[in-house]
Amino acid sequence: MPVYIFKTNVINQSQVKGLKSNLNQLARKNERWNFDLEDCDKILRVETREPSAKKFAKALEIQGFHCEEL
Repeated sequence: MPVYIFKTNVINQSQVKGLKSNLNQLARKNERWNFDLEDCDKILRVETREPSAKKFAKALEIQGFHCEEL
């Protein structure tokens, strides 16, 4: 399954918890997402069968976060 990597401005676990519900709704069976907040780019990794994972980026942007695919 392809892995998409996004640079974000999500900075802490509290923000991740606020995004969790929306991101879980977007993820289909066997798809996964996670944040690496230790990385300088605050990485969001999305494992998805979708030809594009832009729906995850859009969900972050709707909630006021920056998200760009690397």
